[in-house]
Amino acid sequence: MFKVRKSTERGHFDHGWLDTYHTFSFDEYYDPEYSGFRTLRVINEDRVAPGEGFPTHGHRDMEIITYVLEGELAHKDSMGTGSVILPGDVQKISAGKGITHSEFNSSKTKPLHLLQIWILPNRNGIKPGYEQKTFSRQEMHNKFKLVGSNDGKDGSITIHQDVSLFAIILDRKKTLQYSIPTNRHIWLQIARGSIEINDGTLLSAGDGASVSKEDFLKLTAEQDSEFLLFDLG
Repeated sequence: MFKVRKSTERGHFDHGWLDTYHTFSFDEYYDPEYSGFRTLRVINEDRVAPGEGFPTHGHRDMEIITYVLEGELAHKDSMGTGSVILPGDVQKISAGKGITHSEFNSSKTKPLHLLQIWILPNRNGIKPGYEQKTFSRQEMHNKFKLVGSNDGKDGSITIHQDVSLFAIILDRKKTLQYSIPTNRHIWLQIARGSIEINDGTLLSAGDGASVSKEDFLKLTAEQDSEFLLFDLG
């Protein structure tokens, strides 16, 4: 069973410094049909103007993952972490019992384009934590590259939830197939390009889709594409 979330159906706000699209209900945007999928709660596609960003603010009891598509993101937090996240980097903050942080476009001239993802943790009140790992585009090229998991296997970031997160860069006309284990659920999020899935449905940049009660996913790139696959319990 497939259910497509078209890019044009997402919540959209242009604040001048921030042009943002919300796949699921977030902040001022509410859609009762899209308040999350399984433990996946937020996928925001953000474009941040040069030198602008999110001043210090707080979170708790959430796994926050950032995937940069273009530009560079400067991060600071109450755990003492200071870093810059670039394309190929995957950042994870376990907010746990509470953290504060800020995120800014560290360039004064270039735009910043990113996906911010929130996943509910498997338990509340954990010790806050930070991880950032770099994955080469070659590792993601025409294959499912595991970049996040509940046990940190294969060098992935550790997410405190039953989820496997894959990043894929697929060349035009290339096909990959993903076998879906019993009682698992998939969310696809297209970052660039366009992908045809099993039944001929075409997903383009910004589109997402939930997949349940299917044995496999056949994914064919109609053009050079980049996307994320969430395998959720």
